[in-house]
Amino acid sequence: MTRSEFKTLAIQRILRLDGATGTELAKRGMPPGVCPEAWILDNPDAIIDVQRCYAAAGSDIVYAPTFGGNPLKLAEFGLADRTEEINRELARLSRRAVPDKFVFADIAPTGQLIEPYGELAFDEAVEIYKRQIRALLESGGIDGFAIETMMDLQEARAALIAVRELSELPALVTLTFEPGGRTLTGVHPVSALVTLQGLGADAFGCNCSTGPEAMAGIIRSVKPYAKIPLAAKPNAGMPHLVDGETRFDLGPEAFAASAAALVGAGASLIGGCCGTTPEHIRLLSEAIGNSRPRPVSAEKRGIVASPGRFRRIAADEPFALIGERINPTGKKALQAELRAGCLDLVRQFAREQSAQGAALLDVNFGLSGIDEAATMRRAVGELVLTTDTPLCIDSTNPEAVEAGLRIYPGRALFNSISLEEERIDTILPIAAKYGAMLVLLPLTEEGIPATAADRLSVLGRIVEHARKYGYTSADFVADALIMTISANPEAAGVSLDFIEKCRREAGINTICGLSNVSFGLPNRAVVNQTFLGMALGRGLTSAIANPAAPGIMDTIAAGDALGCRDRRLERFLERFGNQPAAPAGGGGPAEQDVRPPEERMFDAVLRGRQETALKLLDELIAANADPGAIVNRILIPAITEVGERFERKEYFLPQLMQSAAAMQKAMEKLEPLLRKEGGGSDGPVFVLATVKGDIHDIGKNIVSLLFRNHNFRVIDLGKDVPAETIIDTAVREKAALIGLSALMTTTMPQMKVVIDLARERGLDIPILVGGAAVDEAFAESIGAVYGADAMAAVRNASKLLGL
Repeated sequence: MTRSEFKTLAIQRILRLDGATGTELAKRGMPPGVCPEAWILDNPDAIIDVQRCYAAAGSDIVYAPTFGGNPLKLAEFGLADRTEEINRELARLSRRAVPDKFVFADIAPTGQLIEPYGELAFDEAVEIYKRQIRALLESGGIDGFAIETMMDLQEARAALIAVRELSELPALVTLTFEPGGRTLTGVHPVSALVTLQGLGADAFGCNCSTGPEAMAGIIRSVKPYAKIPLAAKPNAGMPHLVDGETRFDLGPEAFAASAAALVGAGASLIGGCCGTTPEHIRLLSEAIGNSRPRPVSAEKRGIVASPGRFRRIAADEPFALIGERINPTGKKALQAELRAGCLDLVRQFAREQSAQGAALLDVNFGLSGIDEAATMRRAVGELVLTTDTPLCIDSTNPEAVEAGLRIYPGRALFNSISLEEERIDTILPIAAKYGAMLVLLPLTEEGIPATAADRLSVLGRIVEHARKYGYTSADFVADALIMTISANPEAAGVSLDFIEKCRREAGINTICGLSNVSFGLPNRAVVNQTFLGMALGRGLTSAIANPAAPGIMDTIAAGDALGCRDRRLERFLERFGNQPAAPAGGGGPAEQDVRPPEERMFDAVLRGRQETALKLLDELIAANADPGAIVNRILIPAITEVGERFERKEYFLPQLMQSAAAMQKAMEKLEPLLRKEGGGSDGPVFVLATVKGDIHDIGKNIVSLLFRNHNFRVIDLGKDVPAETIIDTAVREKAALIGLSALMTTTMPQMKVVIDLARERGLDIPILVGGAAVDEAFAESIGAVYGADAMAAVRNASKLLGL
């Protein structure tokens, strides 16, 4: 199947996906704890029967059973060296099972967090997926790829880039969203959609974690921004343990009744995930009948996005100021830091400009004496951890452009593409590969055209080149090329005319480097502010400027109100209605933080700034501060506040992990001092494990880290741990409590096995349970305490032990 054939099919009719494979294999004898992929090869009739049942139930697309077929997952069973063989044979089995259906290879998470959030290097993750994908392509048995159950946008990007660098087969990408509407790592659905469709996904959607009703809400929320078909593969409700068996809320009839909601929300591909059987799919298929999908046509375009935030650049949207300060030009302190390999000022400028109202941050490292590509790559990773403001990657160096766009887990604005040969032939393909929005510079090899009409003509030629890569007018922002009026008094007028022509004749957004207009003049702030007001009246939609410059943000707020981009005046009144105007700032270096080091260290841990926290800790130690007081008055309160923000959904997994890591490093440095002073006695013993048959441990590892932060002595037994080992360890170590994790519905019953064994052995201590499929009702039914997430588990444990 070609990508165009897939698109045509998904537009013409609703495509039916299959249902749950793991639970169906368990019904056919697959025991818990084994490698599913290897077991299938030893028992091929089981998967053939499952897939034929789904095909008979109406599935148009059946997933090959390669969910755990990447080398990292296979390595957990000692099978990494069989990656190629396993994937080839599984794909061929599926092709043999359903020769008249489409077979999509299943690509799933590696089980590790990828940089900048984790330790697995991004390019290493891409190569890991490529190894699996090459084998699948060699099989000759697949029609496309289903990248599914992703909780992290960066990992979904790695898998999709791997597919696109090796194949032109269609790729469907689905993430799993939590009840709050974001992934575990805090990814917004619209951010994920615009990022992945820009990277070349042929369909986007969600699977697992929720039932049909909640999933319809997610599909509905992303539909206005979707240029590609949307997919929904919900669970059959929530699982519960009944008589030792896992059962789901929604039977086939109730599940099928949800089809109308999913179709109405805009889904073009519909199937089932955990708990859905062939009967669920059969009735779902009947309910869908001849329903036609809603048209695939994005109503809202021109979106840039970070993982957690998206921003539309358009004439009917609020004006977008792009912070200019992460640029070494004219900044000696920043130049010195960059040459020394330090990014402290980069992070500081990012935080300040975001707080001051910047919609995007321009990121430029054009400086002699540094490796621009390496600096760009490292800085983009740091900025993602520092702020959720979307980025504008700004460079003329092809290697730096690729480095920044490749690592960025979002959809960036790229500055810029001109009609110069290298920009068109070399840099435009790079920007297009990663789906970036484009700043178009009406500039040729001969220089800047003198008139607005000539600039518009050059712009049209650049647009023609960009359209070959699938770009539309909404994906462009034209640079007005403002020159200083001190050299040419007519420069401002030409740029203003060009801005108006872009709006009226080309329908393209515009941008300018605001401070250029006043170069070489006195009282530059007044000139800049006045020109901005004039440009707003002509239709300017964005500008690169310093948000702290005098009057800039005030002018923007007033311009949005006057231009009907703030129709209810909510933002204007929020800025001016209840407080005096902010004092003018010059955008110079930030004032020195004069707070005591204790307050600054609390703030560093709260914000996950590990380097800063350790520097301040050294200051406190040098000043003979009490190590115990540092722990009890700074570190514990800081990590507690982090947990509270996490529970309020103000923080997400990346912030939680960064803060926890900062505290852990501080505790490692303090531990020898605490022991020396007799204050380092171990806290309550917490035995932690993923239950037998379950090999997932990301959630468990987060729990382990946070419990250590809260002064528990954690004994982490790992994953796939038998009940006997857990209880023997708890008895031997005199544990105060036990923690059990399970991700799969098929392994949830093992939690009850552990609890029953504990009671048989007379071990009467609290047992905490958690995991994606676990809820409070399930925990109560087996006599356990529920931990909705890592911080909830810490809080519940502390209450149980009276800490």
